Amino acid sequence: MGNYLIRRLLIAVPSLLGISIVIFTILALAPGDPFSDLATNPSIPPAVRMALRAKFGLDDPVMVRYLRWLVAMLQGDWGFSLVSRVDVDTLIWQALPSTLYVIGLSQVLALIVALPVGILSAMRPYSIFDQIANTFAFIGFSLPTFFTGLLFILAFSIKLHWLPFVYQAELPYHGWQWLWEQFKQSIMPIMVLGLFQGASWTRYVRASVLDVIQLDYVTTARAKGLRERVVILKHVVRNALIPVVTLVALQIPAIFGGAIVTEQIFRVPGIGSLLINSILANDTPVIMAVTFVFSCLVILFNLIADLLYGWLDPRIAFR
Repeated sequence: MGNYLIRRLLIAVPSLLGISIVIFTILALAPGDPFSDLATNPSIPPAVRMALRAKFGLDDPVMVRYLRWLVAMLQGDWGFSLVSRVDVDTLIWQALPSTLYVIGLSQVLALIVALPVGILSAMRPYSIFDQIANTFAFIGFSLPTFFTGLLFILAFSIKLHWLPFVYQAELPYHGWQWLWEQFKQSIMPIMVLGLFQGASWTRYVRASVLDVIQLDYVTTARAKGLRERVVILKHVVRNALIPVVTLVALQIPAIFGGAIVTEQIFRVPGIGSLLINSILANDTPVIMAVTFVFSCLVILFNLIADLLYGWLDPRIAFR
């Protein structure tokens, strides 16, 4: 397994290099830059504008700028935000805890919903429970998160006045009061993301369990007199989770991108809000760093999925 892991990490290096070239080239060729507003500001002399652009190398060839960015990135320098006047890594580390907190708990909620509901639906196909579960699953992943987010705000914030709909990164509380207020302000974005993902995953879990439960080795296990609970948990669920692991691992990086909408609705100061604000301000260093982080997450979770295969199915060898 150690050799397999090293080999996969070595393969990831040229992949990340190619991804970074594509992202940097697209951003470099896109219209506008952080100093584009200076061109319309009559109070700033043209010489000052040209000096600023020369200082940051915005007029250099794309390949020269990319090599400069790559060398700095390898040295741990993620760049400097030309809008916020703060190092890019500082901005990311400030926004990352809120995103990880909301997305992490939402995925835990999604798995808590999807696994038992999907398994029970597959064990009793076309029953009343299965039909109700399928109905709610279709409704759950058919409604976009911005719509359900607005519904939650209308119901729990405006009508009932139970929950705040504006997320605060720093709460003026301590101890148990801080925990309670943190729970109140984060439960709606967690529910919106978690139920959306849980509804989608429920369908996949159900379909995967239905495929496995009809195989011959499951019938053999039952013929040996094993209890139904042992058959389901040990022989069915473990093998049925292999395609589900693929789905979950590949969707988690996309969830970071999909959470942009939810973070904007509830004003969560996370990575999504940082990316949107940077795009609106043409803050290229921040956009480059955030999108590159998303690319790293895609490769990382692909590797995690491959490693989990070997744990779920001993027939899969790491070669």
